[in-house]
Amino acid sequence: MLRTRLNETLKEAMRSKDQRTVSTVRLILAALKDRDIAARTRGVSDGIDETEILSMLQTMIKQRQESITLYEQGGRCELAEQEREEIAVIESFLPKQLSEAEMTAAVSAVIDEIGATCVKDMGRTMAELRSRYAGRMDFARASGMVKQRLAPVC
Repeated sequence: MLRTRLNETLKEAMRSKDQRTVSTVRLILAALKDRDIAARTRGVSDGIDETEILSMLQTMIKQRQESITLYEQGGRCELAEQEREEIAVIESFLPKQLSEAEMTAAVSAVIDEIGATCVKDMGRTMAELRSRYAGRMDFARASGMVKQRLAPVC
């Protein structure tokens, strides 16, 4: 479904001559193709699934956010603005992100559900959050929330 949406968006952007969207969607499709090829070596012939695509898109956003910081430090505001425009295009393919309150509730629910009590359980907790909320949660922030909720010593 997401693959189809990406291809349709590319066609629309080409028709409307929206260069930023065309170039950004092409970058997404190229990264997707690379991941599909890598997945074939693991025996996945259909390509990566939606969850992995969403994860890839979030990674692309994080890379651009890091680039924005570096460009602004270097006084390259035009390149920082270009990265912001690319982020906007990429975000259009992601589902609605959870709010801070929704994230807190989700973290609490997963911790209670799996019976996590200390930092040793952090890996299980994060794995469960990733499987349930792929593409909808900032896992760096969620990790901080989980650490805060779990006792440091078992």
